[in-house]
Amino acid sequence: MKAVSVLNTVAWSGFWVFGYLALTDAPADATHMTTATLLAALGAGVGLVCYFQLVRHAEATGYAKRANRVRNDQKSEAIQ
Repeated sequence: MKAVSVLNTVAWSGFWVFGYLALTDAPADATHMTTATLLAALGAGVGLVCYFQLVRHAEATGYAKRANRVRNDQKSEAIQ
């Protein structure tokens, strides 16, 4: 999980750096803006995947409390 944590940090850092570059680049330089946008989107995607893996691992190991969700047997009771 330590590798996933490091990858999560690097991915979100890439998202913020390349997102800033995409937003502040000159509109005339479309190639750099497009490249920065694609790299920012890639960083956001990898960051989200890693974050969800970390949340799932934290819930499975008991480090974090499970999300408050309705179980199937509770759904049938609520409908009746």
